Amino acid sequence: MKTENIIRTFVEFFEEQGHRRITGSTLLPPKGDPVLFTTSGMHPLTPYLEGRRHPLGRRLVNVQRCLRTTDLDEVGDGSHLTVFEMLGSWSLGDYGGSLSLRWGHDLLVKGFGVDPGLLHATVFGGDEDCGPDTESLRTWEELGVPVELTTEENWWSNGPTGPCGPDSEIFIWTGDTPPTSTPTGDERWVEVWNHVMMRHRRGEDGTLGPLPRPNVDTGMGLERLAAVLQGKGSVFETDLFEPWMRSVPSLWPLDEPSLRLVCDHLRSGIVVIGEGVVPSNTGRGYVLRRLVRRALTTLWRGDPSRSLGDLPEDLISHTLDHFGQPVHTGPVRDVLLDEERRFSRLLERGRRVLSQSRFSGPLGEEDYGYLHDTHGLPRDLVRGLRGGTPG
Repeated sequence: MKTENIIRTFVEFFEEQGHRRITGSTLLPPKGDPVLFTTSGMHPLTPYLEGRRHPLGRRLVNVQRCLRTTDLDEVGDGSHLTVFEMLGSWSLGDYGGSLSLRWGHDLLVKGFGVDPGLLHATVFGGDEDCGPDTESLRTWEELGVPVELTTEENWWSNGPTGPCGPDSEIFIWTGDTPPTSTPTGDERWVEVWNHVMMRHRRGEDGTLGPLPRPNVDTGMGLERLAAVLQGKGSVFETDLFEPWMRSVPSLWPLDEPSLRLVCDHLRSGIVVIGEGVVPSNTGRGYVLRRLVRRALTTLWRGDPSRSLGDLPEDLISHTLDHFGQPVHTGPVRDVLLDEERRFSRLLERGRRVLSQSRFSGPLGEEDYGYLHDTHGLPRDLVRGLRGGTPG
């Protein structure tokens, strides 16, 4: 099943259950939000999960693009991405967790064609603050899906205070053998969907109280689901990354982790530029700058003679088209090439400065401060030029 069909199947299923599709495209939170980028599907809906009435009603569905840099060092494995999409459904004080799980099972089995014998669920087993989620446990037992009880792994919160509650995660077996063990015991069980039963609020004193209006919030990573449904070993083998994984190796000789990092970072950079962000030394622009420069550093290790100008235009257009960004490829390419020139000049200046005898030994805090304040060389770049990975 192609990725676009996955999106269509998901949205149409929930629309048939009375959900209204809401806009979930932009990476940029509304004015006043302290977070630089949207990091999860529920992020834009926080006021409504807190109790405000949504203008489109109590049943919602969307596809939300997200950006996270907390796992930046993990990019290069088979599942971590900086920009990704979340398929989400919400009940804002409407139906409960049991119905959400039944719909989830129905969509996976009938809509996506997953063998029900390859499913496993985890459910909150209780702790000193809250008892076990017996409703979810009973629902899975009635559906014939094996269940594993956990504690911390199946409790959701958005911070130390505020709405929280038990969640139930759905896993699909991806091994070559019949299913074995449990999700916590075998990594071949891949989590694809999380259903959060937002029933409680944690107060400033740490105690739990009931939410006046319980909600159900579900989230399913599109790229991870696509990898499972398409029988791929990583998200980079799906149709979303096929043009990238085909074109980049013909230009730069990279090992697999480096190739994945470059494809992810450049693709994410294109999406961020498509939102109207340009590289800078602060805020959103710094996130973009860091992504592009990390990719450039890796590429130049493979072949320093090549430029981002060698990237085929269809890589930029494929990414912009998928994310529905009405931006021409030319201005996006111009931003990338301008940042490449700036970084190249900075590296050249950095090498000249660090060749001075005063910087031949170990560097102290005073040295790093001088290099940053006088020459515009950040600490991570200095360390990279002295033998690591700048950017």
